[in-house]
Amino acid sequence: MRRLLVLFFGVGAVCATFAQEQSRISAKVLDAKTLQPIVAVVVSIQNTNFTQLSNAQGVVIFEAIPAADYLVLFHSQGYKDALFTVSTQNTLAVDLGTVLLELDQITDQQAAIVQIFDEDLADDNSSSESTSGLLQSSKDAFQQAAAFNWGQARFRIRGLDSENATTMLNGIAMNKIYDGRPNWNNWGGLNDATRNQELSIGTTPSDYTFGGILGAQQINTRASVYRAGSRITFSGTNTNYRWRAMATYASGMEKSGWTYVVSAGKRYAQEGHFEGTNYDANSLFISIEKKLNTKHSLNFTGIYTPNERGKNSPNTAEVTHLTSETYNSYWGYQNGKIRNSRVKTVEEPMVMLNHYFKINDHTNLNSAVLYQFGKIANSNIDYQNANSPDPTYYRKMPSYYSSMYAPDNGEFSGDFIPDYENAEKSRLVFLANPQIDWEVMYRANQNPVTDANSNIIGYEAAQSHYVLYEDRNDDKTLAVNSNFNSQLSENLIVNAGISFRDLQSHNYQKLTDLLGGAYFVDIDGFYNGTQAQSDLNNPNRMVKVGDTYGYNYRFLATVIDAFTQFKFSYHKIDFYLAQTFSKTQYQREGLYKNGIYPTISFGKSQKLNFENFGFKGGMLFKISGKQSLQFNAAHLTKAPNLRNSFSNARLNNTIVDGLENETLNSLDATYIFRTPKIKTRLTTYFSNIKNATKISFFYAEGIFDNEAGYTNTNAFVSQTLTHLDRKNIGAEFSLEYQMTPTFKTTFSAAYGKYTFDSNPNVSINNDAVATAENSNPSFDFGTAFLKNYKQAGMPQQAYSLGLEYRDPKYWWIGTNVNFLAENYIDVSPISRTNRFYTNPASGFPFPEATEERAAELLQQEKLDSAFLVNLLGGKSWRTKKMNVGLFASINNLLDTKYKTGGYEQARNANFRQLNQDISSGTPSFGNKYYYGYGRTYFINLNFSF
Repeated sequence: MRRLLVLFFGVGAVCATFAQEQSRISAKVLDAKTLQPIVAVVVSIQNTNFTQLSNAQGVVIFEAIPAADYLVLFHSQGYKDALFTVSTQNTLAVDLGTVLLELDQITDQQAAIVQIFDEDLADDNSSSESTSGLLQSSKDAFQQAAAFNWGQARFRIRGLDSENATTMLNGIAMNKIYDGRPNWNNWGGLNDATRNQELSIGTTPSDYTFGGILGAQQINTRASVYRAGSRITFSGTNTNYRWRAMATYASGMEKSGWTYVVSAGKRYAQEGHFEGTNYDANSLFISIEKKLNTKHSLNFTGIYTPNERGKNSPNTAEVTHLTSETYNSYWGYQNGKIRNSRVKTVEEPMVMLNHYFKINDHTNLNSAVLYQFGKIANSNIDYQNANSPDPTYYRKMPSYYSSMYAPDNGEFSGDFIPDYENAEKSRLVFLANPQIDWEVMYRANQNPVTDANSNIIGYEAAQSHYVLYEDRNDDKTLAVNSNFNSQLSENLIVNAGISFRDLQSHNYQKLTDLLGGAYFVDIDGFYNGTQAQSDLNNPNRMVKVGDTYGYNYRFLATVIDAFTQFKFSYHKIDFYLAQTFSKTQYQREGLYKNGIYPTISFGKSQKLNFENFGFKGGMLFKISGKQSLQFNAAHLTKAPNLRNSFSNARLNNTIVDGLENETLNSLDATYIFRTPKIKTRLTTYFSNIKNATKISFFYAEGIFDNEAGYTNTNAFVSQTLTHLDRKNIGAEFSLEYQMTPTFKTTFSAAYGKYTFDSNPNVSINNDAVATAENSNPSFDFGTAFLKNYKQAGMPQQAYSLGLEYRDPKYWWIGTNVNFLAENYIDVSPISRTNRFYTNPASGFPFPEATEERAAELLQQEKLDSAFLVNLLGGKSWRTKKMNVGLFASINNLLDTKYKTGGYEQARNANFRQLNQDISSGTPSFGNKYYYGYGRTYFINLNFSF
């Protein structure tokens, strides 16, 4: 009997296995409008290993599928995803028939309007941005909300900026060695040319790189992956630019084996949303591929995107109250035309050659070499023996007079003696002349020419007191990369890669306009004698337009990194393990012998060497075809970026004391539920970054002494934070519900708690007190009590509710309401040290300083929450020869005025100064703020043929 039962169940199992092997799913994928087959549609059976690409006829077939209930996903770039429930339980073959994919007008058009805000861009010589353009290709409901709805308020996924993600172009990392961030300007305006992207969020695996704790983004510009045809786009908006035009043509694979893609674009504004912010950007792209044979292909990519934009200023509440949220102090009229003094120019062309080697059907080796060169320039006004040209300079504002105190006798604070009469006069003068006066600066640089009767008959050029200059860095980057991918078995895929990057960066100050003068002396006007000399090897140089002056040095850097990754996939569980190792070397070479630092400024510094490693892994549990659980974890170390390795790189070779590798840890867990009608995701995460270093620059008053560490010297100083830890904890939630075939609603939420998790050490480098005996005037300010202060510059909570209607006649309309909260301004670390309580005149504590009052003064400001309503819609048409698409959106429909970020001014660096300034009710050095856009519109018209 037992043998019969064994035989019975054995035969049953064999039969079941045979039946499973004979199950089959097939479909034919067509364009919903043209009814033409769509090639290379990615068709995957969710929570399984089964994935196929549609063939030239649009047909896809899955053979040998076990009997079960499945979700089959159809995905193609530029089309809406299609998701079907399929059961093979009671049949050997399921034919889905014709699957029609509709053009995804919403995502397609939204991808064209990701905004980069002015305050997201570095104000110094930094080359890149902190905004996360990482999300522009994703279709996840949460990530869509983050990029297109919350992005206008500077929201960051998981509270992390783009240096924690790896952005790649054809396998080569585009994150700058200088600050670790990608420079989106390098391919801005090429939306069509860069739309082929693969994205991983967090520490989930990527086929191309180990990645960062925020994720990885791979942009693919291989010519053969582009859909053949042409596309022309025209846009109008009132944001960074006013109008835009783009054109792209892809040839498709020709019989000769050649494929090419060309794209060009133009964005322009004489004045953007904020006053005086000009914008001029051009974009050129070419990709050419030659298929040598069935195994080898070569692809050349060239990108050139010269662009410039006028910056806008952060402003105090006083300035905004007198003007408006769009006020900008950086510009003025010259001969009736707007001229911005602070313009950022980026011109960094790149060329790349890729070799694609298909070793066999399961193994590929892709190699690339990239060379990028060019310049990044940030202009500004320099002046000697003259008053500040800034119209909002604190001595020109009413608050300078209304917040006056009697002179301090060193023991007690002076009496409050506001001068309201001069405050009112200052207010009227400011309102009459709220912008930079270019004419005054030209006059200051010229001497009058008189006749015999002492009548002025003209002006002649003299020594310039005001000039316009650029902070320049001219980079040359060579990068080589090779990426290996192999499916060793049905259950195992191996990825491996190695890359080498070499940077030669020339950093200097370049004079661009003498503003009517004849020459400018290459000295620092704050100092006397030899200390004033920018270059003791060439003292008292008279510089003219095009000359280098002020500072001049090179950065030399190399980075080598490698990774391996093993992905295992089974019926109910997938898991992966990845490892990385990198080696980094930095060096500074001074080209000037600076008068302040004669012994440590000229020549090469010592070499800095860092070795780092990382491990990550994760598991995916397939509960069913609809549900899954995913867990990821990572531990890695990372070299400090080049920007934060030298404490005062412009003037000397000094290396940051206590410089260490950063340590990063990340954990996350995700639950996903998907049906054709409902898609939802819930993710919880934790990350921390330890031993970070941060360098910043500001103007400080009265915080030093030559002996005890204090003096009343006012100076432009550099501040270095070391052993800075950050902790980010939070959750993400998204829900997409297809209520009817035409109505869909979405809800997304982000809840985070992003804090500083240590009390870092603070040191100040003050050039003003440097001497021959003390050539490294770095003062240790001890510990800054920053633990549990909030990380600044982003909402830590965000919520979005959307409703969308798609009509069968190819028009649609949607709206979403967004609430953003828990955004804090950046605090001043030196105000959180014990020296905050010490009188710089005596070296003793302020007698009036109490813990209660200090707590009030040092309370971190939380910005008001913002409620933003967006409206968008579109329509598409099909003619005999082309598709026409129209998209329009209105962001911030209610014209809400809101702040996106800000920072404390560090000039009031002790208790008495700050207390007096705040107590006056009209502080001269109040917090400075950035503002979001008011009501904005975007209209986009495109033609595809």
